[in-house]
Amino acid sequence: MSTLPSYVLITPARNEAQFIERTLTSVVAQTVKPRKWVIVSDGATDGTDEIVSRYVAKYDWIELVRLPERAQRSFSGKVGAFNAGYARVTGLSYDVIGNLDGDISFESDYLGFLMSKFAENPQLGVAGTPYREEGAPVDGFRSPKDVPGACQLFRRECFESIGGYQPVSSGGIDFIALLAAQAKGWQTWRFEEKFCCHHRSVGSGNHPDTWRRLLFRGRKDYLLGSHPGFEIFRSAYQMKNRPYILGGVLILAGYFWAMLRGEERTMPKELMAIRRNDQIQRLKAVLRHPLRRSDGQTPVTARS
Repeated sequence: MSTLPSYVLITPARNEAQFIERTLTSVVAQTVKPRKWVIVSDGATDGTDEIVSRYVAKYDWIELVRLPERAQRSFSGKVGAFNAGYARVTGLSYDVIGNLDGDISFESDYLGFLMSKFAENPQLGVAGTPYREEGAPVDGFRSPKDVPGACQLFRRECFESIGGYQPVSSGGIDFIALLAAQAKGWQTWRFEEKFCCHHRSVGSGNHPDTWRRLLFRGRKDYLLGSHPGFEIFRSAYQMKNRPYILGGVLILAGYFWAMLRGEERTMPKELMAIRRNDQIQRLKAVLRHPLRRSDGQTPVTARS
């Protein structure tokens, strides 16, 4: 195999004191370490800065950037924090740039494994793995081309070609960037051989209440251009998971309430077309082979 690509990491972190040390120890233990890791404290008030500072004192490739305190979490604010970190790596020579959440952990060969995938395939623009979240069901309708934002790695040329992350108030900044990469002709892939552990429930930072989070998920799906037929089928699938029945109903309610209100979609039309085409193809695959997941794998009932 050719020499592994060099990489840098950026972590926007807002009040991650409960989890960020797991992320820190995971990255420090990597067999293939980043050239630089910029952790951006997005107005943290819970001791996140103090935890990170201990590691900055020990490792010269870790840098802490502090931003002023904000009133609340926001998706567009996360992009601002990422860009503050991005500015710190602009002059460096590297091949891959990664957006890494401050509440995940992974094995010591995790990032080296992903670098090997970039080395093997020059057309690979975005790479990552699934994440596991305790108590959360497997999403059997996720395309293998979808790379979760918890750890999303871009080839540098790809990231620059799409103009980086775009601030979107509805969220989905990582998904929009993924589709933008596909629109530019880059391959994107989620490699199932590895995984990272996500220690905070997805969406709980902005919507700690489960019911509101499910309603927001449906609304977000609408704003990001999900096909209504696909949304109905996926919500029906959700009904077999906790909270039983009600979870799928709430997602659908959020989706169709946003539709009835005529809310403006935040997904660009050309990217929405890519998403819907993929959804329809996967829905057809599920209907043809109902005992298989939409990514072609045998269904499972728990994260393993």
